[in-house]
Amino acid sequence: MRMLHFGLRVTDIERSLAFYAALGYAEVGRVPETSFGSLTMLQLPDDPFISLELVHDPARPVEDIGAVNHLVVQVDDLEATIADLAAKGVTAEPLAELGPGMRTSWLTDPDGYRIELVQWPPGHPAGMTAADFA
Repeated sequence: MRMLHFGLRVTDIERSLAFYAALGYAEVGRVPETSFGSLTMLQLPDDPFISLELVHDPARPVEDIGAVNHLVVQVDDLEATIADLAAKGVTAEPLAELGPGMRTSWLTDPDGYRIELVQWPPGHPAGMTAADFA
């Protein structure tokens, strides 16, 4: 068993697509009409799978983001990512060092969802594991 993707409700699909495209996501496909609204599937360039689904229904704008604490995206070079985002008009918070080689920065998407960018130390697995808590 594994998690497939996360469905995130958005108010303005075009504004959200522009934001997530600046972050590096590519649109893979759409499901135009569901009981939730339209679904837009997004994938990061180095990920073989879709990881984010934008859910849009004009009759149901985002009014409360309190149930979602934050999303996390791993990057290879945090300084370069922050510079690239700035060139695309997306402001990231200053980076923070959390330990040897572990760096983070935060973004806020158009609906107010918080996104943490993480750069792992050299040699760290691509994701978080139980070893991170030993």
